[in-house]
Amino acid sequence: MKDLSRREVIVLGSTAAAAIMVNPAMALAEAKPAKALLEKFTGGKTIASGKIKLEMPEIAENGNTVPLSFTVESPMTKKDYVKRVIIIAEGNPRAEVATFNFSHLSGVAKASSRMRLAKTQNVMAVAELSDGTFHMAKTEVKVTIGGCGG
Repeated sequence: MKDLSRREVIVLGSTAAAAIMVNPAMALAEAKPAKALLEKFTGGKTIASGKIKLEMPEIAENGNTVPLSFTVESPMTKKDYVKRVIIIAEGNPRAEVATFNFSHLSGVAKASSRMRLAKTQNVMAVAELSDGTFHMAKTEVKVTIGGCGG
């Protein structure tokens, strides 16, 4: 792979920015609403509550860096483990925040990270277990200053 010079990077970045300004719909072409993401993730299966605990602050003064952590109750054995967890922010321009993949070798199904929130909204964590079931936790986070330009 060829290393890009500083000048080439600036030209490529400017071209991408111009394309987005000319056609903003192009920038959002891959953005899917939360409901469509849930349908795609679960394949239309029923989502139960419980087994997953989502921890986020009730009020985030700065939406640029909102901490989140989740834990899924699972023995994490070869026959019973968490396959993946998706984080969805309903009010963000791009609702899909992250997907965490696990295996029985992971030992525990938990993770911590930080995310951007554009405005006050619901955040969901949906876990897919190895038996094909889905479990969800949902919480509302009130954002004082939005992290996506809002």
